[in-house]
Amino acid sequence: MKRHLAELIDQAIATLKAQGELPADAAVEVQIERTRDKAHGDFAANTAMLLARPAKRAPRQIAEQLVEALPQSEYVERIEIAGPGFINFFVTAAAAFDAVKAALEAGDNYGRSNAGNGERVMVEFVSANPTGPLHVGHGRGAAFGGALCSLLDAAGYSIHREYYVNDAGRQMDILAASVWLRYLEALGEAVRFPDNGYKGGYVRDIASDWQKQVGERDRAAADVVMANLPADASQGGDKEAHIDALVERAKEVLGERYLELHRFGTEAILRDIREDLAEFGVHYDEWFSERSLTDKGLVDKALARLQELGHVYERDGALWFRSTDFGDEKDRVVRRDNGQITYFASDIAYHLDKFERGYDSAIDIWGADHHGYVPRVKAALTAFGRDADKLEVRLVQFAILYKGGERMQMSTRSGEFVTLRELRDEVGNDAARFFYVMRKPEQHLDFDLDLAKSQSSDNPVYYIQYAHARIASVFRQLADKGLSHDRERGLANLTRLTEEHEQALVEQIGRYPELIENAARAREPHQLAHYLRELANAFHTYYNAHTFLVDDEALRDARLVLITATQQVLRNGLAILGVSAPETM
Repeated sequence: MKRHLAELIDQAIATLKAQGELPADAAVEVQIERTRDKAHGDFAANTAMLLARPAKRAPRQIAEQLVEALPQSEYVERIEIAGPGFINFFVTAAAAFDAVKAALEAGDNYGRSNAGNGERVMVEFVSANPTGPLHVGHGRGAAFGGALCSLLDAAGYSIHREYYVNDAGRQMDILAASVWLRYLEALGEAVRFPDNGYKGGYVRDIASDWQKQVGERDRAAADVVMANLPADASQGGDKEAHIDALVERAKEVLGERYLELHRFGTEAILRDIREDLAEFGVHYDEWFSERSLTDKGLVDKALARLQELGHVYERDGALWFRSTDFGDEKDRVVRRDNGQITYFASDIAYHLDKFERGYDSAIDIWGADHHGYVPRVKAALTAFGRDADKLEVRLVQFAILYKGGERMQMSTRSGEFVTLRELRDEVGNDAARFFYVMRKPEQHLDFDLDLAKSQSSDNPVYYIQYAHARIASVFRQLADKGLSHDRERGLANLTRLTEEHEQALVEQIGRYPELIENAARAREPHQLAHYLRELANAFHTYYNAHTFLVDDEALRDARLVLITATQQVLRNGLAILGVSAPETM
């Protein structure tokens, strides 16, 4: 309906331009909004105010001319001008019921549009270092990213889902060293495990698999491994220096076999991450390897371009990027004095590559602890002459898990964390995905395990799914009573749905397509989550107040058509959020 009213106003503007009443170059984007107070109509447009400056006339006078020039429409009952020049539309009852017909006709495609005009958007999300299983914090980024991609797809954007695999760098070396030490322990070597190693049980599992594959090939005596290492933190030393020395020792002892072990550990964890996300209903178009940036020379190419542009300089043997020239708080090292590139150098090359692959825009979904990273990445894009505004960064706060009223701790390094898989086993995929997207990602989220498992109206995902299942039960009751449903007769009698609860449900169904467009534009799946709860509430209220299977066949069919459309919208919205729509509960 909003699109139809916008088209009417566009035609009126064209008429006034042709008559010389408006400047030929006057250009405005017609905005139609639902009114908050039905006394002011169903929809309102502020077009007259937007045209006031180019037309150099009072908004109310322009509004009067627009209303006079508006084409006739069977959907518009009357039009009023309010305040300084708002145009208020009162639509016919038939217009509202068109949404019900549209939902039934479009089915699974109801709510989909081309609002995004096929804009190519790369969405990178999760991208957790493959140093351990995904935990419940990663789960929030996965649920938000997955829902956002589906939402953008429904709104007509062309989406590419990508996971950036950090398979290079120091953390992966620490993982490899951790696996090797657990492997040596399994062989009976009395090696001391470092304070800063990865301590989770999964490291022992990988080490066990490595032992099965290579036997004692990579064995080394404990005194050889531990000889002359700097003291660890618990020994009164520096944990970072200690772990770095252990990594170097592993490389020295294993030689070329170190890379084999490194790759084995990385692939084992990455395989687990892939399976975990797939089981969670999150899929990717590409898993992009950080290591490939170096292998293909893309990092060197990016740094060479910055050098040609005069945006890097040398100091203390290191290469620095002049990020302060582009709004960052300080310059950043891109190549250390030992010749090693930094994480930031890889990120520069990666983000440049995103746009050189032809994407119109990119959305990065990062943990909230990366907030300081945003200015430097945007600075790099600007240095290359790219529009940094084409990169959106959404920061996701950690989800804090509560069970029995007590907060649960998470730490990948210590191994004391709740994995995403454990959460899914506890509450199920549906509750996990829905609870994760109920709030803006930038807001803190307290994830209540007990609430997520409860079968009550307080549990939003249960409440919404129950509405879908309840509608299915109505049709089972219909069959049990030996009655039939004539959809065409129901569609022909929709105007008989005059009850307040019916009108509220009709309005909610009509809101769905614009809700999808608005939520996609704002990058806010939580809008859809809230809408679905409102729609479910409207249905449950209707169900409790009225009988659907009445003797009056025409009225019965009209009510069944209405709840069928409601069920379709519930199913479509839940699918975008990655939540199932059960027929029974």
